[in-house]
Amino acid sequence: MKETLKSAVLALLIVASLVQSYFLIYRLPGSDPVVKTENDYVMTENMGTEMEVDHVIFPKQMVVHLGENKHTVFYPDSTFYNLIFSRLQGRQFDGFQRDVAKNLDWAKIRSEDEGIELEFGSGVPVTLLQQIMQIEPDPLFESESINRIFLYSPKEADKVHVFFFSVKGDVVYEAAKADLTVQDLKQHVDFGRSWMPYTLVDNTYYVPAKPLELVETGFEIGQFTVEQMQRSLFFDPSITRNIREKDGSEIYTDSKRSLQVRQNQNWINYTDPAVPATGDNSPDKNALSAVDFVNQHGGWNGHYRMELGEETDGKQTVRFQQYSSSFPIIDVPNFHYGVMKLEMRQSTTTVYERSLIYMKEENREKRIVKLAGGDDLKARIAAVSKDNDVADLYPGYRPVLEESGLVLKPVWVLELKDGSVRMLQ
Repeated sequence: MKETLKSAVLALLIVASLVQSYFLIYRLPGSDPVVKTENDYVMTENMGTEMEVDHVIFPKQMVVHLGENKHTVFYPDSTFYNLIFSRLQGRQFDGFQRDVAKNLDWAKIRSEDEGIELEFGSGVPVTLLQQIMQIEPDPLFESESINRIFLYSPKEADKVHVFFFSVKGDVVYEAAKADLTVQDLKQHVDFGRSWMPYTLVDNTYYVPAKPLELVETGFEIGQFTVEQMQRSLFFDPSITRNIREKDGSEIYTDSKRSLQVRQNQNWINYTDPAVPATGDNSPDKNALSAVDFVNQHGGWNGHYRMELGEETDGKQTVRFQQYSSSFPIIDVPNFHYGVMKLEMRQSTTTVYERSLIYMKEENREKRIVKLAGGDDLKARIAAVSKDNDVADLYPGYRPVLEESGLVLKPVWVLELKDGSVRMLQ
């Protein structure tokens, strides 16, 4: 009897030991297992905050057309920009009708009619635009990417026309059912009547009538370590080996993935050539996956706006432009800062570039700087652009790294149609 009891107790202890071992390895149901596959990554400790995709989608600028060839421009996070955009986000848009863009004289509409343009840069997939605006599902419309929304009301009319411009350039969609009255639009337009007047040049870009005041700001900075990035990006950092390049950069690799660190520029370039054999390469899924990847591998230190590049050879670039207050921080060749770049294939990140430096919230110093306006600015643009057509003009910040920290210097950013960028003061 005693022997039977001892055997039963021993068997019970063995079973309990096996159960305990199982939970130690795999933890509780629904939680992450300690044992991970090679495709898993380790979360980095408190490097940056996480962000939802709707926080990185917003117009790069808002143009208000006042009629009589008068205009003004509101920039992100400014008072009237936030007020107007938040109101438009609460409106519903439905009943989309496809049309050819050249069927309407947009230059005439901008000059004569009251209206508002939301400019989204390189374009936003409609499925993502639906996350920040109340756009009703429509099979005709949902496969598009939109780079501009134009709301206007013709003179003596009792209707607001709302057009969504496709990135394809020759196609527009009108929302036949828009929850917006002429009086609503007029109220929004009136916010711009006492603001800085702008002149529309070549039906393309806007020049302020007077010098524009921006704040030059100095910041204390912090810096992520190479060890933090290794722990974030490699399954097992202990098996990585280090290769020193002739240009002073260092490469860490586990024979599959590689992390290049450019110490003189505080910049990393991570590559993972492994791509799934099958998968969806849609722009919206690439964008969502890119946001998730940054959330898991470094996080966000500041305010960013997303730009999607065109898909070529099965890959798509997703770019996150950092903002300080209302204006973008411009990446410059001799000091990379202000952007994060990801290359996506079938919703998988194959290239990830970012700075190791980040700004601390406490700013060091401030001073007002005046950027050129009016005829002075037009003359500077003409001198720089010469035979090259201008694609866009907007205020931004040039980052300068000093011994005491990071200084953001206000500049005019001139984008030319050949893809080059010039900075003017």
